[in-house]
Amino acid sequence: MTMPTLPVYDTTGSQTGELEVSGDVFDATPNEQLLHQVVVAGLAAARQGTAHTKTRSEVAGSGRKLWRQKGTGRARVGDRRPPHREGGGVAGGPRMRSYRQRLSRRVKAEALRSALSTRFRAGELTVIEPFELSEPKTRAVAEMLTALGVEGPALLVLAERNEIIWRCARNIPGLSIRPAAEVNTRDIMAPRRVVIVKDAIARLEARLS
Repeated sequence: MTMPTLPVYDTTGSQTGELEVSGDVFDATPNEQLLHQVVVAGLAAARQGTAHTKTRSEVAGSGRKLWRQKGTGRARVGDRRPPHREGGGVAGGPRMRSYRQRLSRRVKAEALRSALSTRFRAGELTVIEPFELSEPKTRAVAEMLTALGVEGPALLVLAERNEIIWRCARNIPGLSIRPAAEVNTRDIMAPRRVVIVKDAIARLEARLS
């Protein structure tokens, strides 16, 4: 079976060779239903869930009956905290909660394989040689992306965390940076282009094998 290959570029946009990648990771048949499920779960987990209203048992105020039951000529009442009274509790309002959805490791791994394969088949994956910045300047990363033909929202996947590259790239609009150990399905599917450092390919394959 022929293994799929990806061209490898340097920071000037010149092709330096080709890299064979795992077909199980980068050329699998995408599962669109699973992709949707995992992306929705990621968006749900990002919700704060801090909206919170007080019920009648939580609002401030006495639980004393406002006036006696009979003899006043007025309607019978209880305390001052029911929802229909000003300053009373809220009926059926939002409560603080977590929106997280539980997903198994197998499901997350399969969705990430589908995401990488979708980008691979669409020609939206770019592999670059490992690089170091001679000076901590945002311009250096911006020029590299321009040389690679990357415009608009993009993801840069590194082999491991690199504080200097992160500091240089954080000011570029639409660019996200993730180490291979932390990248997820939502990270891959959100931008238009995915740029992966060559060393990160092996780490992704080991993680998803």
